[in-house]
Amino acid sequence: MLKPSKRMAAWCVAAILLTNRAHAQTDTLKLNFQGAEKQFLENNLSLLAQKYNVEAQKALIQQAKLWDNPTLSTDQNIYDSGSKKFFYHNTSEGLGQVFVQLSQVFTTAGKRGKQVQVAKDDAQVQEAQFNDLMRNLRYNLQLDFGQLANLIDQGKVYQNEINSAENLVNAIQKSYDAGNTSMKDLIRLKALLFGLQNDMVENNRQINDLQNELKTLLLVKETSFIAPQINDMPDKGATLDVQALIEQAKTNRPDYLSNQYQLNSANHNLALQKANAVPDVTLGVAYDKNSSYAQNYYGLQIGLPLPFFNRNQGNIKSAKYAAMSQDAVVKNNEAQLKNDVVAAVNQYRLNQQLFSTQQTAFNQQYDKLFNSMMQSFKDKQIGLIEFVDFFDTYKDTKLKMLQQQYNLQKSIADLNYATGTTVIKP
Repeated sequence: MLKPSKRMAAWCVAAILLTNRAHAQTDTLKLNFQGAEKQFLENNLSLLAQKYNVEAQKALIQQAKLWDNPTLSTDQNIYDSGSKKFFYHNTSEGLGQVFVQLSQVFTTAGKRGKQVQVAKDDAQVQEAQFNDLMRNLRYNLQLDFGQLANLIDQGKVYQNEINSAENLVNAIQKSYDAGNTSMKDLIRLKALLFGLQNDMVENNRQINDLQNELKTLLLVKETSFIAPQINDMPDKGATLDVQALIEQAKTNRPDYLSNQYQLNSANHNLALQKANAVPDVTLGVAYDKNSSYAQNYYGLQIGLPLPFFNRNQGNIKSAKYAAMSQDAVVKNNEAQLKNDVVAAVNQYRLNQQLFSTQQTAFNQQYDKLFNSMMQSFKDKQIGLIEFVDFFDTYKDTKLKMLQQQYNLQKSIADLNYATGTTVIKP
C-alpha cells in the first residue's frame, strides 16, 4: 500500500496528466483580444437582454406622445313605469329618454411635451446603463483574457521545472540505489518535485475556472480550449495627457453619462410636477332627449378641477429634493472620474517603466543559466542546498516576470476602463 506522501504525489501527477490530456482532446481556439471582443459583442446574451430593455424604454417615448382617448357615455331608460316595459321607446309619442355625451381632456401647461422629455431622458439613462454593462463586461473579458494567458505561461514554467526535477529524481534515485547518494538528498528532491506538481495542479484549476468564464462571455463551444494571443509589447508611443483623458472620460464613460441623464430627468420631472399643478380642461358635447326643458337638447360642457386643496405640493417638493440629490451624485461621480483617470495613468506609467525589452534578453540568459546549473548539479560541482535555492529562485523570478507582464496588461485595461474608450490597444 502506498504511503500518504506517495499517494499525494501520484494524485498530483495524475491530475496534471488528466488536465494536459483534456487540453489535447478539446478544440484549441486561438484568439487575440480584438477577435475575442468582436465575438463577445456578437454573442453575449447579457448584452442582448439589456438591449431589449433599451428598446422597451424607447417605446415609452411613443406612448408619452399619445393623446388621452375621448370618453363616450350614454344614459338610457331601463324600465318605464307607465308602460311597465323594459327599454321602452316610442318615437311617435315622444316617449323614452336618450342621453349621449362625448368628452375630451386637454392637458395644459405643456404637460404632454414635458412627459415626452422625461421619457426621452429615461431612454437615455437605459441606453447609458446598457453601455456601462458592455464596458464592465469588456473590462472583465480583458482581465480574464490577460490572466488566462499569464496562467498558461506559468504552467509552461511549472512543466519545464517538473520535467527537469523528474529527470533529476530519476538520476538521484539510481545513484541512491547504487549507494552514492544519501536518502536526505533524494527525499529533498522528491519534496521539491511534489511542491511543483501541487503548484501545477492549482495553476490548472485556475485555468479551468477562467476557461469557464470566458466561454460563457464569448458563448463558444463548451469543449473548446481558449488560447489567448497577447501582445507583449503594447504601444509605447501613446500620449497620456491627463486633462485630455479626463475630458474623454466625461464624453465616453457611460456611468458618468447615466448620472447626467438622470439629473436631466430629475429636472424635467420637477418641471412636469409643477405643470401638473395646473388643472387640465375637459371639453364635451351632449345630446339629451326627453329629460330636459327641450325635447331634443344639445349642450356644450366645460370642466376643470378647482385647485383649492391639492396643488401637487408633495410631488413638487419630492421632485425638487430628488433633483438636488442627483446633482450631488453627479458632482461626486465627476470627482471619482478624475481620480480614476489620474490613478490609471500613474499605474500604467509605473508598470511601463518596469517592463522593457531588456527582459527578453535577461529571460534567455536566465534559461541558459538554469540549464547550466542543472548540469553542474548532476556533475556534483554544486551542492544540493545551493541547487535547490537556485531552483526556487528561478521559478519565483520567472513567475514574477510573467506577473509583471500581466500587471502591464491590467494597467492598460484599467486605463481604458477609467476613460471609457480605447486609449491603448491591449
